[in-house]
Amino acid sequence: MALINCDMGESFGLYKMGDDDAIMPLITVANVACGFHASDFNHMRKTVRSAKKNGVKVGAHPSLPDLQGFGRREMKISREELANCIIYQVGALKGFLEAEGMQLYHIKPHGSLYGMAARMEHAAHAVADAADVFKVPLMGMINTLHEKIYTERGHKMIAEFYVDLDYNDDGGLIITREHDAKDAKEAAAKAIRAIKEGKVKSVGGKDIAVGADTICVHSDTPNAVELCQAVRAAIKPYLSAA
Repeated sequence: MALINCDMGESFGLYKMGDDDAIMPLITVANVACGFHASDFNHMRKTVRSAKKNGVKVGAHPSLPDLQGFGRREMKISREELANCIIYQVGALKGFLEAEGMQLYHIKPHGSLYGMAARMEHAAHAVADAADVFKVPLMGMINTLHEKIYTERGHKMIAEFYVDLDYNDDGGLIITREHDAKDAKEAAAKAIRAIKEGKVKSVGGKDIAVGADTICVHSDTPNAVELCQAVRAAIKPYLSAA
């Protein structure tokens, strides 16, 4: 069984990012931006309220402190400072969840922080340090430091697969600054294969092992709504409630 998750709540002030209203009814879990790569206090609360209305679970989507770069630029930062950065953001979202009578479901690092935690021990430990505080599962990728360190630290990991990003030949995620539109039928087929076979084709044509407890679509992918619709229809027999 699998979930559908989406990175969302990424508008800021008067600037709009993604069609959250159309996406929310199509997913089971929302990863809500916490203000350091996108969003603000008003959009955080609005997104939490929308999730509650649609019966969607909410997790925190903390990032490096990089609003200008949308959290998609790497940064040199120590384990302690990074852990504090994550705790700060998750704590803010948790306040809005409690205001709406909801619980924090998980933590999923955003963008470059996600990539750093996949291959840098200090970053993965910083994420786990934050999870020690909030005691919720972490989303991550198998065969990376996500899986190794999160599980060694005693945290449940929800294995994640991306239908709108490519994988390199080493099994790593290719994180782009801006996401291109993807073919919806191909995305749906990738999701099915990831669930049934635990594999995806890399950019070099290699079969890469993946985990697919949850399928991710980014709200800033240009045709995100179409992708969510296609993926939801395709994996309906495998879809589970959060």
